[in-house]
Amino acid sequence: MLRQQDVGHRIVVRRIVGIREGRPLFSDALGELVELSETHLTIATAQGRIEVPVAEVHRAKRVPPARRPTAAAVVALERAADEAWPAPTRARLGDWLLRSADGWTGRANSALPVGDPDRPLPAAIDAVVRWYADLGRPALVNTPLPLAAPVGAELDARGWTSRPTVLVQTVPLSAIPPAPAGSAGAPPVELATAPSPDWLAIAAGRKNGLPDAARHVLTAVDQVRFAQVYAGDRLVAVGRGTVTGAGRWLGLSLIEVLPEARRQGLARRVIHALADWGAAAGATDAFLQVEQRNTGAVALYGALGFTTHHTYLTRVAPPA
Repeated sequence: MLRQQDVGHRIVVRRIVGIREGRPLFSDALGELVELSETHLTIATAQGRIEVPVAEVHRAKRVPPARRPTAAAVVALERAADEAWPAPTRARLGDWLLRSADGWTGRANSALPVGDPDRPLPAAIDAVVRWYADLGRPALVNTPLPLAAPVGAELDARGWTSRPTVLVQTVPLSAIPPAPAGSAGAPPVELATAPSPDWLAIAAGRKNGLPDAARHVLTAVDQVRFAQVYAGDRLVAVGRGTVTGAGRWLGLSLIEVLPEARRQGLARRVIHALADWGAAAGATDAFLQVEQRNTGAVALYGALGFTTHHTYLTRVAPPA
């Protein structure tokens, strides 16, 4: 049977749709699992979204993606994501990227091992560990899968651990469903070229602080917008959008709604506002990165048409 870890992945479900001559009649559904609850599961299929009551499920399992992206596509998207989240301290190891931002977020403080490191793999890992040690930081390696599976195998052999799986999800901007009609008096989504103090305060609360390096990560992108929604004088929803990857990719990050303002559609409105801005700036596709275990966010993004392009693990070096 399916588990919450399967949300965001492609599944096949055989459901009971009736009885004929004392025998059950079955129907199969294939698509991406958008939501899984105690009573039903929601699947995004090629024909649209369907809800299947759990009581009707005869058999269900995860299946491989319909088509894995090419290595070149994964590399291009990872490079665009790096441009959208730029660490202030950077170096290269052949094609590999080494990144540090005072420990603020795993993405900005990990090596990205795509391409040729210009040395044997064991020597490359040794060089990564030395680079971070010289900065007084723990060594982290971000391994896009399945592209960096050989790197992951080497790290396994060295006893490196893994943080939770992250889904890298994408959608053509033209495929995002239209925004629902706004209700009278709904607060507007404002887009700014720089984050306000209130915006930064929410980001700091979500990411456990905001060192100077974090401000560089957030703002050092040529095309960037900071979305915010106020209810009265209180900021209740934020988001960040960037356009990178030679202008193709709208990157969405830090989509956050304060607890007291949730279930009002504010996250969707923030995403739609940033999508409209990205499309006007020339982007054709959007991407985001979300932990697989964050099932609420995965369900929201699935409802907007996002599907998993690839996954990654942040690997953590064992104590020295």
